[in-house]
Amino acid sequence: MREFTFIIAAGGKGQRMGGGKKQFMTLSGRELWRWSADNAAELYDYGIREIILVIPEGDDINTDWHNDNVPLRITHGGSERALSVLNGLNSAKYDYVLVHDAARPFSTPELFRRLIDSVTENSGVVPVLPVSDALKHIDRDGNISCVERDELYITQTPQVFPRLMLIEALKNYPEAKDEAEAWKNAGHELKHVDGERMNFKVTVKDDMTIARALTENKIIRTGIGWDIHRLVPERKLILGGLKIDSPLGLLGNSDADVLTHAVMDAILGAAGLPDIGNIFPASTGKYKGADSIELLKEVLRLVNSEGWNVDFVDAVLTAQVPRLNKYRDEIIGNMTRFFAFNLKFKSAEDLDDSGRGLCMTCRAVATLEKVMF
Repeated sequence: MREFTFIIAAGGKGQRMGGGKKQFMTLSGRELWRWSADNAAELYDYGIREIILVIPEGDDINTDWHNDNVPLRITHGGSERALSVLNGLNSAKYDYVLVHDAARPFSTPELFRRLIDSVTENSGVVPVLPVSDALKHIDRDGNISCVERDELYITQTPQVFPRLMLIEALKNYPEAKDEAEAWKNAGHELKHVDGERMNFKVTVKDDMTIARALTENKIIRTGIGWDIHRLVPERKLILGGLKIDSPLGLLGNSDADVLTHAVMDAILGAAGLPDIGNIFPASTGKYKGADSIELLKEVLRLVNSEGWNVDFVDAVLTAQVPRLNKYRDEIIGNMTRFFAFNLKFKSAEDLDDSGRGLCMTCRAVATLEKVMF
């Protein structure tokens, strides 16, 4: 697995905000930079191994931020963004880096995963959004001309790169507006993934007003999911994306991962969306033998596009055979790549088909959150 340093660029002076450095302003009880740190720390199992917070030169902060898996280290920035990021890069321990603006508190772990999945040893990746507003150019004399918006995109952060190549690119082009500009100036390959509309940058006072409105006005909903699959010979047993050593497997059109299926239905239910039978119909043949973890990623993209974030999922899997408790931690590790997750195993003690070893059933409850204007 590739390993990543998550660099939070918080070295700005906040001059356009007025009244203090925006990256240290509080949003719903957390400083802006902490929002990104908390999300990055969820992805230890996805390769994020450390967080480096780059603060303004000459500043000193005391932080009680702590995570058992992902340590936080603090370094100081320079007079320009590129110099601040370079200081973070030189402090980093790992071969790949995600560089993120501290003033983008609403980026999600799902975006981080898309970027991590797309980076290579020779290419960088940036999140982008198509420009949706009409554009005008105003010259120094006040003359207005129209600008065609087709093929124009807004660039966001985090941006992900091989670390040593990014260091050289920034050294050679310190005036770059962002890391991607320096990267392209060096002639390196740059790829893109879909950005997130909510991942806006808090730059002026009105942005903070919007951010506070979003965090103070939210909807929390809960959904339930249930699934059942028959146990048969000559099938692999997959639970939560993990292959289980068993003479019997679950029968189904896909890999029949009963746990992941129940989790997906719980998430979809909380978002008010159809179940997986409607979204991934067996009748098309497209999903025959499908990897349910890949289907889960599609479900997460769908609910994220509707503005929902998954806060927590709790699941109960009922099975008589095989004994599963020894796999619990590994299954939880697989699922917590995507959201906070808990799992229990139960035995039906010969009281129904699952208790007689004929099938497995799973129930899941998901809590989702959506911020509203």
